[in-house]
Amino acid sequence: MERSDILRNLVERGTDTTPERCAQIAADLDLLGSDALTIAGHPVPAELLPPQRDTRVMKEFAYRASYCNHAQMSALIDFIRALPAAPFDPATPTDPDPKVYAAQDAGHFATILVGLMRNRGFGPRELPFMGLSLATIYSGMLTHDRRDEHRWFQLSNMAGPLGWRFEDLTVIADEPPSDRGRYAMHCHHLGRVYIAAIRHTTEQLIEIAKQADQLSQRSNHGAWRPVADGFAKECPDLTRLA
Repeated sequence: MERSDILRNLVERGTDTTPERCAQIAADLDLLGSDALTIAGHPVPAELLPPQRDTRVMKEFAYRASYCNHAQMSALIDFIRALPAAPFDPATPTDPDPKVYAAQDAGHFATILVGLMRNRGFGPRELPFMGLSLATIYSGMLTHDRRDEHRWFQLSNMAGPLGWRFEDLTVIADEPPSDRGRYAMHCHHLGRVYIAAIRHTTEQLIEIAKQADQLSQRSNHGAWRPVADGFAKECPDLTRLA
């Protein structure tokens, strides 16, 4: 079965797929197990979710990591993996006050998208700048299940920070195939940095953010200044960027 067909079946008939089968699908497709469960509509066990973390630190970590090029992202992932992951403590709630980002009538994809962000410890405000305003994310992705000329661009830019292949995300979003070119600031390698840090604490994220600055040699302007273009155009896995 084609990769796209497996993902489409998981979206359409996921509740008939056991969590064990979801784990196998995730392994076969190189997805997070938590993502496969989210797509299928199953609850995600707390041990697969990030520990409680300061959202301001999450935002800083995501911001600073976005300044790293591909070689620096690889080095940053090595740094993250050398740190001990936070042990799962069932006595500590992972998300004691989960925020509701998607409108009730926004559609199935909005629910999935919120779940994918939550699996990484993000809300819309914590994601790195990717050429989309918060208003665009909310109105185009989380409030209305609409398809227009802007949705292709939105999906293109959301895929990278989530560590997803763009083609896979369009399947999940039920977006028809297209030969249109696309523009993205960040590729899935940046998302892999965020995935590597899922089980790390606020204190560790502070150290990771400092390491990202050391690697990128980012100039500190004393103000929030998102990376201008990102490094998607340099990604060896992306060969068709408009």
